[in-house]
Amino acid sequence: MRDLQLVIFDCDGVLVDSEVISNEVLARALSAKGLPTTLPGARRDFQGLLLADIRSRAEAKLGRELPDDWLERYERDRDEAFRRELRPISGAAETVRRISEAGVAVCVASQGKLSKTRLSLGLTGLRDLFRAEALFSAYSVPRGKPHPDLFLHAAAVMKAKPSRCVVVEDTPSGVTAAVSAGMRVFGYVADSDEMALREAGAEILRSLGELPALLGLG
Repeated sequence: MRDLQLVIFDCDGVLVDSEVISNEVLARALSAKGLPTTLPGARRDFQGLLLADIRSRAEAKLGRELPDDWLERYERDRDEAFRRELRPISGAAETVRRISEAGVAVCVASQGKLSKTRLSLGLTGLRDLFRAEALFSAYSVPRGKPHPDLFLHAAAVMKAKPSRCVVVEDTPSGVTAAVSAGMRVFGYVADSDEMALREAGAEILRSLGELPALLGLG
């Protein structure tokens, strides 16, 4: 890609293999409160949502409010599971290094809180690949994905034009956000719905290791 200035990586499911872990914890947390939920059901209904939206959607399905400390307990249990089980996506570190060594800036833009992103990258040995100011959260902008706010904010802070940015995502909502921001977007399909990513506007990426060549970086 000519004149590429910035590659924006989603975190969960792109850099770290966290989606199954998070959604297994979520399924157990919801089932324990009377909303029977399987792993596939959690991923279908809640993956990619902000925590507040997960809570409100779950309460709508349940027909009543969840306890005040339910989200706090879910986050605690999820983080404990991360510490036991979280691993990087295959090829993540080498891909980020190759892009950086080619002179292209890199950053992370996640729907999750910054504290979660820092924990995830730290546990998987990826934290030092990104400058401290190159981590971005949907909690810092008015609207999260599928709106473009997060990616536009990241590009502005990193001093990159949207048309010269590439996004790597694994959810249709993230792809929609990138397309709305005027950015080229790759949909990483390790265990995502390839058709849904294509329909949202993504070019398909089957391995992170393929990315530098697809970007013309060798």
